[in-house]
Amino acid sequence: MMTIYLKSYNKIIRNADIKLLDDLGYDDILWIDMQNPTLKEKRAVEEFMEINLQTQQQIEEIESSSRYSETERAVFCNTNFLVSSDSGFVIEPVSFVVCEGVLISERNIELKTFAEAAKKLQINYRLYPTGFHILVSLLEVRIDLDADMVESISRHVAQLSRHISLEGTIDKEILKRITLLQDNSMVLRENIFDRQRVLSGVMRSDRFPNDIYPRLTMMIKDVGSLLSHADFSLDRLDYLQDTAMGLINIEQNNITKLFTVVSVFFMPPTLIASIYGMNFKYMPELSAKFGYPISIGMMILTSTITFLIFKKKKWL
Repeated sequence: MMTIYLKSYNKIIRNADIKLLDDLGYDDILWIDMQNPTLKEKRAVEEFMEINLQTQQQIEEIESSSRYSETERAVFCNTNFLVSSDSGFVIEPVSFVVCEGVLISERNIELKTFAEAAKKLQINYRLYPTGFHILVSLLEVRIDLDADMVESISRHVAQLSRHISLEGTIDKEILKRITLLQDNSMVLRENIFDRQRVLSGVMRSDRFPNDIYPRLTMMIKDVGSLLSHADFSLDRLDYLQDTAMGLINIEQNNITKLFTVVSVFFMPPTLIASIYGMNFKYMPELSAKFGYPISIGMMILTSTITFLIFKKKKWL
């Protein structure tokens, strides 16, 4: 699907026919947005702009030179957008090309970032005279959404921390939640760092309009703050994981201690029972009238003495 944003009167043509490009010029178009485009649509845009769009493999490459690059006629930006799902975050690669003042975006799925940027464009299209302005606006919206994700993870970490503090017990589900939050935090941090690399490449360029650079400076500061916040969440999760493992060790030690105490209680009675359970023919106590109650009394007495010793030593 291809959507064309025209400069005149903020007109938007959704599901645009590629034949429409034959009647338009660079000065007529502000933004060409391609969502899961067909090969025919990509070729039509390439012929219209007289450039080669990047392949999916080039878009997904992680080298710094692949995230931001320039040619004589065009500026190329590749970055990843995160989409929330039940199992965590899904990474969606997005490509931007600015050529002759026209922004060309390519993505595979519907993304909230593009919908929000399109709303801003429709509200006040005079603030976006070129494709460079649209690109920066898209990155601004994306950074705001990244901030929401960082805050969401921070809230989940805080809730988990309170739960552990109040309950004082750890189960398998708690450890799974900690691991999932760690994975999401690391993916989010890598994604924000990817955004920082793109912004750094833009800042070094002299192709963008001058009124954009102050906004870029603020965006880089925001990204730095998000990275610090993501690092703080990771540190808290490491602390929670250490706390969880400490509580598990305490529970295991308590269980071991209980079994040890029970074993010690039964050691003297077991010794007495073992002695009188021996099958020797000549044992003085075998003919004693009160031998059985005496042996039982000795077992109770030794267990009581053991209990009192443990109690006095505060081992119980």
